[in-house]
Amino acid sequence: MVYQRVLRRALFRLGDGDPEVAHERTLAAMSRLGPLTGVLRPFYGRSKPVEVFGLRFPGPVGLAAGVDKNGVALRAWPGLGFGFVEVGTVTRHPQPGNPRPRLYRLPASEAVINRMGFNNAGAAALAERLRRLRARRVPIGVSIGKSKVTPVEEAVEDYRTSLRALFPYADYFAINVSSPNTPGLRGLQDRAALSALLAELRGEADTLAAGGRRPPLLVKIAPDLTFEAIDEVLSVCAEHDVAGLIATNTTLSREGLVTEDQAVGEQPGGLSGRPLAARALEVVSHVTKHGDGRLPVIGVGGIHTPTDAARMFDAGASLVQLYTGFIYRGPALVRRINRLPR
Repeated sequence: MVYQRVLRRALFRLGDGDPEVAHERTLAAMSRLGPLTGVLRPFYGRSKPVEVFGLRFPGPVGLAAGVDKNGVALRAWPGLGFGFVEVGTVTRHPQPGNPRPRLYRLPASEAVINRMGFNNAGAAALAERLRRLRARRVPIGVSIGKSKVTPVEEAVEDYRTSLRALFPYADYFAINVSSPNTPGLRGLQDRAALSALLAELRGEADTLAAGGRRPPLLVKIAPDLTFEAIDEVLSVCAEHDVAGLIATNTTLSREGLVTEDQAVGEQPGGLSGRPLAARALEVVSHVTKHGDGRLPVIGVGGIHTPTDAARMFDAGASLVQLYTGFIYRGPALVRRINRLPR
């Protein structure tokens, strides 16, 4: 409650209320605090470990991609109870992303709209930062996507270059083909395009592993896919030895917004937060039922309470991730989910 009544109000006022300024300053502060957050771990981090994708996670709650794109605060997140951190989405080429403003809060709906456009320092810069990381207390996933300047027909090489640069440092890779903010990206979820991409990335991973360590590949899907399209994705993933799915990314739908947020809701971009909860849960449930348990799932979307997380676990999710719920509810949400009976 201290976070919601005091800290959140202060954060939301930063930069004259510009959410991106607040985000940047929070990340900067977290990067400076670094290991000091470790003193909080006994309070936030008590949880039963989870083994999935061939990895051991100290806890079931992860930080979703998009919060710490460039991995600047990696030493801080475990102290807040996160059992894993997903950095990115990172692209082969450094890019500034879409023009500002590109991030909007919808407080009455506990939602966010973003059209960031994969703003990041590039795969090589992230690889160097991960190389210098001395201590790794939790698994680190890397979300990779297509550079905006890269034509869709050349997307495979774009992903492959990022995979190659980051292969020694990622505990798993999330293949992002579902962001609505990069032109043409969601088309890579179509059967033929996804099959071609996964075949090349699997082959590249096998070559780089050469009998040694091979980080699992996961695919992140959009909530706006029909169930028939999701079944196509499941089939392709099974063909190419994908380790699991992340469900879901942000949505283009505006269903569930309350009246006072509807004007801001007209902004283009992906919607995250509480309005996404029902659809994300439906997708996770569908994937776990129709995937015959072969593809473990990370559930993400609209998790703002321990009950939301419990529903994800009951639907079959092995792990969950937070982004918008963490913004609105703070670190206490991580602690409360960690303490759920499992």
